[in-house]
Amino acid sequence: MFLDEATISVKAGDGGNGLVAFRREKHVPRGGPSGGDGGRGGNVILIADASLTTLIDFKYKHIYKAERGGDGGPNNMTGKDGDDLYIPVPVGTQVFDADTGELLADLTSERETFVVAKGGRGGRGNARFATPTNQTPRFAEKGEPGESKNLRLELKLLADVGLVGFPNVGKSTLISRVSAARPKIADYPFTTIVPNLGVVKVGEQRSFVMADLPGLIEGAHAGAGLGDRFLRHIERTRFIVHVIDVSGTTGRDPLRDFDSINRELRLYSEALASLPQAVALNKIDVPGARETAESLVPVFAGRGVRAFPISAATGEGLSPLIYFLGEQLAGLEKVVPEPEGHPEMHAVVETKMPEREFEVRKVSEHEFVVEGKGVERNVAMTDMNNDYAVRRLLRRLERLGVVKALKDLGVKDGDTVRIGSVEFDYSSDDEVE
Repeated sequence: MFLDEATISVKAGDGGNGLVAFRREKHVPRGGPSGGDGGRGGNVILIADASLTTLIDFKYKHIYKAERGGDGGPNNMTGKDGDDLYIPVPVGTQVFDADTGELLADLTSERETFVVAKGGRGGRGNARFATPTNQTPRFAEKGEPGESKNLRLELKLLADVGLVGFPNVGKSTLISRVSAARPKIADYPFTTIVPNLGVVKVGEQRSFVMADLPGLIEGAHAGAGLGDRFLRHIERTRFIVHVIDVSGTTGRDPLRDFDSINRELRLYSEALASLPQAVALNKIDVPGARETAESLVPVFAGRGVRAFPISAATGEGLSPLIYFLGEQLAGLEKVVPEPEGHPEMHAVVETKMPEREFEVRKVSEHEFVVEGKGVERNVAMTDMNNDYAVRRLLRRLERLGVVKALKDLGVKDGDTVRIGSVEFDYSSDDEVE
């Protein structure tokens, strides 16, 4: 089964919790804090795998979670880092944020990777908070939660040559003749309902990838037939071959078919219409078709397009077409898409969390919401059952200006304040002087 779209959810590993511990060793007077840090949570990483040609694996599994970091230990022992989770996807997979529609990555090379969800850092143990004025800190940080994302994966096949044409013109027969691909072949419209890939050899040293794409019809760019779903697969080809039926058995006009397909390509994307093209005038084995094909060769030449009379069924005329394509591709650069606005999207860039950027909203008479990555991270990494840790959190919120912002909006004792997943009742008695 071919599947070129999938939606999944990924969750990076949470960081391990820091530990509250004190040295208790014989002959060591006044043993100080010795709680170790938690380990880093595992990242979720997408990796392009050339052995995959479909997103079918994501039909059966939709949720992926990386390993959590280990908790810190006594004697300043750091917890184990969580293992990264690698998810293989086909080469040519685009990765979108399913919630915002933003393009996050475009994996176009074998073994190319993208960190799609970053694991949380480990919480610091109490040994990290010792100061001359607080030599026995009785709190530690919880691990930072790992990132969670909903993703939409979209596959765009990477092929050198794309075969286009109306249904039943012989595209599947052609690719089965020149490669090891074995698509379904039958004498009715839309026999091919999924793209087929085949590797075509040109002599002993060269080869290229050919894609047999489902038949287009007029209006395909707007959703008619199967074309709107598969037109995107043509975008990454370097050369287009129009396969045209010249047998006369269908009553179709070869030139009109050629113009119709080009119009659909142009309406879908000007870039598609500008790709170099050739024409395969197929079914010359049918009586009378050879003469039709030979009369059309100079007509297409007048349009600047090379045309080849062929019979995909018998193999006649295929060698000149294949060698022509090999020569043309040798002079064309490989298509390596670089999504606009994301030149560094595959690099993992460490950035400092903007802790001082937050927003306070009054959502009802007695309810307030504080939003901001830095503030929410501070709350998530605080052990709310530890009074020492809570007091430290309140001091940080005051330094960041959160308490002042709440007061400016009229917060009163007893009002509910929500930060991330934590809710608490505001009390002016808790304010740190």
